[in-house]
Amino acid sequence: MAGHSQFKNIMHRKGAQDAKRAKIFTKIIRELTVAAREGGSDPHSNSRLKSAMLSARESNMPKDTMDRAIKRGEGGEDDANYEEIRYEGYGPGGVAVLVECLTDNRNRTAAEVRSTFTKCGGNFGETGSVSFMFDHLGLVRYPEKTASFDEMFEVAVELGAEDVKIEEGFYEIYSASDSFSAVRDGLIEKFGDPESARLTWIPKTITALSGDEAKSYLKFMDTLEDNDDVQSVFDNGDVPESLMAEFT
Repeated sequence: MAGHSQFKNIMHRKGAQDAKRAKIFTKIIRELTVAAREGGSDPHSNSRLKSAMLSARESNMPKDTMDRAIKRGEGGEDDANYEEIRYEGYGPGGVAVLVECLTDNRNRTAAEVRSTFTKCGGNFGETGSVSFMFDHLGLVRYPEKTASFDEMFEVAVELGAEDVKIEEGFYEIYSASDSFSAVRDGLIEKFGDPESARLTWIPKTITALSGDEAKSYLKFMDTLEDNDDVQSVFDNGDVPESLMAEFT
């Protein structure tokens, strides 16, 4: 597994995300609604809903907003037919990019994502064109103060986790994607709710960027994430912190 922290790599977007809280809420509400519609409103039996609820709490979404989205999905009040699609390609500087979308209009979303790649100097690829460069893993994060490293490591490994790292004051517990629910639920039973828990794509190699390429890459990533249909963006780009600060 490459020594790459998804969260450290996107810190440059945190300020922008805070300023776009309403847009973030829109994405999470959509995920909550779809998860509840597909699997019901009980997070104990609906793994997708459990992860969405953790994302909502991580983003400080009010409980009543979260509850309304779940009830809307469970009751079938949202009649939009959302479809999950993943797009792949190369961004500025040859960065490998995976874009996960949840959309009620495949043609619109495909056209918008393709346009973003093209306008920013990237290349929109076919399915599988870059996903082989990533590992699809479960990732659970706890503040480092939650437990000692030895305790966290022992519990995580017993539950089936593959690796435990410390990044930016957090434990990052990785598991195979098909073991994610069991690892997450076992950690919650032992340590309480985590900071976040989700399936993610971790790059096997890193593409270092600098100068104008780095700036183009940062603008490209923000443009993608500004799209309401885009739920998550994963990439293997690495930009110096000084440039991240300048961009923010």
